[in-house]
Amino acid sequence: MIVPTRRAAVVAALAIPMALLATVVDRHLWGVWAVASALGLVLLAVDAALALAPRHLVVRVDAPGRAAVGALTALSVHLAAPRDVARLEVLVEVDPRFEGPAQLSTALRAGRPVDLTLPLRAQRRGTLTVDEAWLRWTGPLGLVSRQARVPIRREVLVAPNLAPVRAAALRFFGSRDAAAGVQVERYIGDGTEFGALREYVPGLDPRAITWKASARHRKLLVQEFRAERNHQVVLALDTGHLMGEPLEGVTRLDHAVTSALLLAYVSLRLGDRVGLFGFDRAARVWTAPQGGLGTFARLQAASAALDYSTEETNFTLGLTELSTRLRRRSLVVVFTDFTDTVSAELMLENIARLARRQLVLFVALRDPSLDALALGAPGRLSDVYRAVVASDLTRERERVLGRLRRMGVLCLDAAPSALSTRLVNRYLDVKRRELVA
Repeated sequence: MIVPTRRAAVVAALAIPMALLATVVDRHLWGVWAVASALGLVLLAVDAALALAPRHLVVRVDAPGRAAVGALTALSVHLAAPRDVARLEVLVEVDPRFEGPAQLSTALRAGRPVDLTLPLRAQRRGTLTVDEAWLRWTGPLGLVSRQARVPIRREVLVAPNLAPVRAAALRFFGSRDAAAGVQVERYIGDGTEFGALREYVPGLDPRAITWKASARHRKLLVQEFRAERNHQVVLALDTGHLMGEPLEGVTRLDHAVTSALLLAYVSLRLGDRVGLFGFDRAARVWTAPQGGLGTFARLQAASAALDYSTEETNFTLGLTELSTRLRRRSLVVVFTDFTDTVSAELMLENIARLARRQLVLFVALRDPSLDALALGAPGRLSDVYRAVVASDLTRERERVLGRLRRMGVLCLDAAPSALSTRLVNRYLDVKRRELVA
C-alpha cells in the first residue's frame, strides 16, 4: 500500500496558495496551477518508484512458546533489505491481554540485517496470540510511505509465574544450613509428634518425663516432641469478578495464584499435604490434599486451569462444599477480596461457619494506590474528595478484618509485592505454634 506522508501534505499545502496567488496577479496564469499539480504527481510517482518494494523486505518474527503472567518476555523481529532504508517503523499486533509492545523504528543498511526486541508482558493466563506485524517505510524523497503486512499467527501459552517459587526454593532449601533453618523443630513440651528420648537434666520440663522408659533404662528420660509434619493445607482461591481486577498490572487472581504456589511448595517441602480448591458461583477446581513434591506439578496444572470469571462469588455454596470435602482439621487459606462491609456480610457469615471446624487464614490483596490516595497531601479540592473516599474504604476494610479476627480467623492483608513473603512467614508461625492440631 502506498500512502502520502505528512511531508507531502505540507508541500501540497504550501503549493496551493502559491498557485492561487499567480492567478490573482494575472488570470492568464491559471496554467501554473496545472503545472504545479502535475509536478507534484510526478514527484509522488518517482518517490513511490524509488521506495523499497515490499517483496524485497525480509521479515521474520519469533514469538516465545511460553510465558509467565506478569513477567517480561520478548518478541524478536529480524529485518533485512537489499537497499538502504532511512527509517523503518515496526508495529506488532498482539492479543489485547498483552501489554502491547510500543512501536519501534530502525534504519536498514543494504546487506546488514537488524534484530529488534519488542517487550511483552502478559496480564492474564491462558493461550494468547501474536497475530501480525505491520511495517512502514518512506521513499528517498519522504513524500510517500509504503506499508506491508506480515501474518504471524503464533500462540503463546501464559502460565502462572513460578519465579518467586524458584527464588524461595533457592533461598530456603538451596543449602544444608538454609534447610536446617526452615525445618520446624520444637523443644520439649511443644509439638504433637514424638521426636526422641534424651536424659533428663535440671531445667527440662519434668512433665516430659516418661516413667516407663525411665524404668527400663534405670535413669530419668524425657520425651522430645516436634511439630507434626503431615498437616493438611488447602488453598481456596476465589475466582469471582472482583479477583479479575488488575492490581499493579496483573489481576488479583494471578497474584493469589503465585503466592499460593509458593506456599504449596514450602508446605510440601516441610512434609505437609496440600490441596487446591477454586470457586466463584460454584466449585470449579478441586485437588485433594496429598504430600510429596510430586504433588506440586498437579497443583501447578490445577492453578493454571483456574479461569477468570465475571460471576458474583457465592461464598455459601463454595465454602459449604469445601467444608464437606474436608474430613480432618486443616489449615484453609482463603484468597479473596471485598469492597465494603455491605458486600462482605455473606462472606463473613460463611467464613465464620468454616472456622468452627477448620483453621482459616484469610488472605486479601491491599491496593497500594488506595493507601496513597488516603494518606497523600491534597493539592486540589478534587484530591480532597478522593482522599475522603479512599479513607472511608480503608476504614471499612479494617472493620471487616477486625470482625474476622474476633471470629478466630487469621488475617493477612498485604500489597502484592509483600504478599508471598508474609504468607510464608504466617504459615511458619502457624506451624510453630501448632494451631492446626
